[in-house]
Amino acid sequence: MYLDKAKKEEIFEQNGKSKVDTGSAESQIALFTYRIQHLTEHVKRNHKDFVTTRSLTQLVGKRRALLNYLYDRDIERYRAIVKKLGLRK
Repeated sequence: MYLDKAKKEEIFEQNGKSKVDTGSAESQIALFTYRIQHLTEHVKRNHKDFVTTRSLTQLVGKRRALLNYLYDRDIERYRAIVKKLGLRK
């Protein structure tokens, strides 16, 4: 399994306040980014998997919504997470 409990805790620890900080926008964006990267590789190998393609599109939309929220609330936190994760925009 590509996303087990230990991997989630690692992502939350690196991007949130602690490894149990699952609700902050930064930790959610980081988790979505990790899942998007994994699904992108899957879709590249299995180009006819339309269900996964749809869920990938939904994840990108959720991440975009969180990034827009963070942009509106605190521009410095937005810039920091975009730079840390290497996202465009």
